This record gives sequence, structure tokens and C-alpha cells, in this order.
Amino acid sequence: MGQEMLNALALPLVFSMLAGVYAYLRFPERRSKVLLVVILFQLVGAGGYVSEPGYALFGLLSMHALVVFTLLLHGLGLPIGLAAERVRGK
Repeated sequence: MGQEMLNALALPLVFSMLAGVYAYLRFPERRSKVLLVVILFQLVGAGGYVSEPGYALFGLLSMHALVVFTLLLHGLGLPIGLAAERVRGK
């Protein structure tokens, strides 16, 4: 049964990680919205895990949580003005 939930959530969670990192790094003015969307994907995945637990889904959710945690730590470490200057300076 857990395989069906993994099949349903694998592509959305991988897309969330890749697109979330890209949008977070490329558009500093939208970081709060990007973080909210990525966290909501994490919650959807957690709901899927509660309904049908499995080791593969747990591993995927752990990797997604690591990406979310890294983005949150990066966002806390950078002042908003400095992040915008880095992108404009390129």
C-alpha cells in the first residue's frame, strides 16, 4: 500500500525541492512565499506518510525536510537588503 502513496508524492516533492531552491536563490524578494509553498508541500507529504507509511516515502520526506531546513537557515542568516544586493550585483 505504501508504494501507491510514494508514486503519488514522488514527483511533486522532487519538483518542490528543485523549483523551490531555484526560486529561493533567483528571486530574493519572493523568499517568504517560496518558503511557505515548500513547507506546505512538506505538510502534504507528511499527511501522505501518516495515511500510508513506508521507508521510501520516509526517506523522500527526510530529504525534503533537509532542503526546507537549509533554506530556512539560509533565510535567517541573510539580511533582506544584503540578499537583494547580491542578486543585483551580478
